[in-house]
Amino acid sequence: MAGLIPSARDASPRKVGRPRGYIDNYRPQSRTLALLAIVQAVLDEYREHWPLTARQLFYRLVGAHGFDKSEAFYSTLCHHVANARRARLIPFAAIRDDGVMTLTMDHYADADAFRAVMRERAENYRRDLMADQDVHTEIWCEAAGMVQQLARIGHQYSIRAYSSSGFDSLTAKKALADRICATGKPAFILHLGDLDPSGKSMFDVAAEDVQAFVQADRANGLVKVEFVRVALTWAQVTAYHLPTSPAKTTDSRSKGWTGETCQLEALAPDQIAALLKVEIEKIVDIARMNAALAAEEDERQQLTRLLPTPVSTASRNNGETR
Repeated sequence: MAGLIPSARDASPRKVGRPRGYIDNYRPQSRTLALLAIVQAVLDEYREHWPLTARQLFYRLVGAHGFDKSEAFYSTLCHHVANARRARLIPFAAIRDDGVMTLTMDHYADADAFRAVMRERAENYRRDLMADQDVHTEIWCEAAGMVQQLARIGHQYSIRAYSSSGFDSLTAKKALADRICATGKPAFILHLGDLDPSGKSMFDVAAEDVQAFVQADRANGLVKVEFVRVALTWAQVTAYHLPTSPAKTTDSRSKGWTGETCQLEALAPDQIAALLKVEIEKIVDIARMNAALAAEEDERQQLTRLLPTPVSTASRNNGETR
C-alpha cells in the first residue's frame, strides 16, 4: 500500500505552521483522501467499540489493509487523522488519544437542577450486579485510551475498568489493595497489556505488590487477589496471526526476554471484547446476576415514582415560563 501512503506534510495549502482549532479549508491530496476513506471504513466497522486508540486504527490498517508496519507510517497516519478530525471529516468521539484525568464535582445550579438530576438518575437506575457476587472483579488495561472501550464491556456486569499505567504508582497499587480489603471478598484483576518485557514486568511487579498489601491488611483469610492475564498472550498472537517486532534493545528488561514482542492494540476491538467477556463469565455467577437484573426494573419504577418531575421542567414541557 506504499502508493497510498501520503506525506505527513500533505494538508491544506493555506496552512501555516501547525493547525489550531478547526481546519475550515482542508484540501488534502487524492492519496490522503484514499487513506482517510479506508480509515473511515475501519471506524464504521468498529463503531460499537468507539473510541478506538490511534494504535488500534494503525493495526487495523496494517493487518486488514496491507499498510506498512512502521513508525513512519504510524506518524503519518496520526498526522492525517488529526487533521481530518479538525476538518470535521472524522468525529472526535471516534478516537481517544488523551490521558486526561479529572475529579467530578457534585455541584448544582439550584435546587431544581438537583431534583432534575436525581429524577434522571432514577430513570436510569442500574443495580450493582456485583453486589451479590461472592467475588470482587476489576479490569485493568495498559493502554489508557482503551479504558472507555473496556468499560463498555465491564459495565454490562457492573465491573469498573482502570488504566494500569498506574501500576507504576505506589499510590494506585495501595488504593487497589485497599478496595479489595474493603470488599471482604476474594478478588480477580483482569489485566490487558502489551506482550513485551516492560508490559510483563509491570504486570508481575504489580501483582506481587498488591498481593503483599492485601495479605498484610486483610481482615480475614478469605480476602485474596488473583491477577488474570486476559491479553496479550503468545497463544493469542499465534491464533490471530498478529504482527510482531523484536524487543527494544533500549529496554533493560529485554536481556531476559525470548522471542518477539506484540502490542495489545494489534488485536481487533471485537476480539478484545470477546476475550474479556469470556474471562468475566468464568468468574461471575450469571444466574445470580440475572436475578439482580430482574429486580432492577421494579426498583427503577419505584424510585421514579418517589421523585416527581421538577417544577421548572414540568413548566417548560407545558410551554409555561417561570
